[in-house]
Amino acid sequence: MAIPTLLKPRMLMAMAAALALSACFGAPDAMKQYGGKRPGASKPDRPQAVGTPSFTSAEAKQCAFDLQRAGVRFTPLPNEDHGGGCTSIDSVKLLDIGTPVTNLGAMTCPLARNFAAWAQYAVRPAARAYFGTEVVKIETFGTYSCRNIYGGRSGRLSQHASSNAVDVAGFVLADGRRIMLDGGWHGDKASQDFLRALHKSACRRFGTVLSPDYNAAHYNHFHLDMSGNGYCR
Repeated sequence: MAIPTLLKPRMLMAMAAALALSACFGAPDAMKQYGGKRPGASKPDRPQAVGTPSFTSAEAKQCAFDLQRAGVRFTPLPNEDHGGGCTSIDSVKLLDIGTPVTNLGAMTCPLARNFAAWAQYAVRPAARAYFGTEVVKIETFGTYSCRNIYGGRSGRLSQHASSNAVDVAGFVLADGRRIMLDGGWHGDKASQDFLRALHKSACRRFGTVLSPDYNAAHYNHFHLDMSGNGYCR
């Protein structure tokens, strides 16, 4: 059907407004830093329900702004109720925090913000201090997972079930060495000192930090989440 000539300007204005809204999380400064390229959209992990818009609260908007200001590239994800009490609310998919990271899925924005800061201000400097080289990759076991707490008897859902936790397995150095929690936590002195320095720093940034000293279920990773109030083991 032909569009009346008088309606065309209104339709063009509406399309322009929609495009402007879609760019809200483009991080103008970060886009300049990365050559104006915009991150592509990503789907949340195993959605079972139609998503609703995210980042509607003042806290969530501030968190997104903080990520933008830090130069972190990310994609906002729609709010999802995955069923069984598992959710992804005000979550993001991190695209670039300055160091490649494996297996990252949906993360609540505060978790993503603190993780990116931990990588920049703790992980990278510690690698230089203890090994004299750069970290070129952070290896994780992932973020969102609809499951109960590992090693617990309460039957309570893990913080992973609300996209509010990440499990860090180890670090790859520029010279090819891999400093893993499995082996490194009780390994050579440099590895022990490096991993314990990162643990100490994480305890200042995350609500709950669990190391191999916590229980057998955590022998090979740091569990980092935003719940609790400085629980550090």
